[in-house]
Amino acid sequence: MVATAGVATSLLMPASLALAASRPKFKAVAFDAFPIFDPRPVFVLAEKLFPGKGPDLSNTWRTRQFEYTWLRTVSHRYADFWKVTEDALVFSARTLQLDLTSEKREKLMNAYLELEAYPDVLPALRLLRDAGIRLAFLSNMTSHMLDANIKNSNLDGIFEHVLSTDKVRAYKPDPRAYQMGIDALCLNVNEVVFAAFAGWDTVGAKWFGYPTFWVNRLNSPVEQLDVTPDASATNLTELVRFVEA
Repeated sequence: MVATAGVATSLLMPASLALAASRPKFKAVAFDAFPIFDPRPVFVLAEKLFPGKGPDLSNTWRTRQFEYTWLRTVSHRYADFWKVTEDALVFSARTLQLDLTSEKREKLMNAYLELEAYPDVLPALRLLRDAGIRLAFLSNMTSHMLDANIKNSNLDGIFEHVLSTDKVRAYKPDPRAYQMGIDALCLNVNEVVFAAFAGWDTVGAKWFGYPTFWVNRLNSPVEQLDVTPDASATNLTELVRFVEA
């Protein structure tokens, strides 16, 4: 009877209490921006402004955006993520021979200040925080971009640290960027799960030493760089289960 009662109690226990009772081995989660913020409205806007060319513009823009972060980091020619994003947009529009007026340019850039969280984000973050898991952003975005989108998503006060790679003037996957999470949280690297959106960011975090969870919302293939994430899923609900395990 005692064993049966114990099972029944665990089944009725709220998820946040169950997570706390399990004494997770991880003490914090550091998030990239895009497991949290949904960028799809930017791409919808691109199609609205350039009918029939939106996907091409979005794909070229996104690719060049991150290529510029890597080039600037390895070349020690830092510019913040807002400028990198704008430069990548201008290049992409010229590549596709699109008439990027100043008005369209401003609208597309400002869309990066108006992102909102995916629906699964707030419930998952509350479960983690209620269980005593510390939460941080560790993103290439500027502090202004992060703060604006946190406000848009009603996530004020959820994150203990909002870390922009501006602080070290080096983008992920540079080790200096990942080191910020350890320094801010004052934890060992194996105590902090890094939750990434991009496969390459998962690889970089894993190389650095973080346990990694890939929030693979796009169902992308695993990068062929000799490492794999410790776990992956398309949502944050599975991240909670990973931390609980």
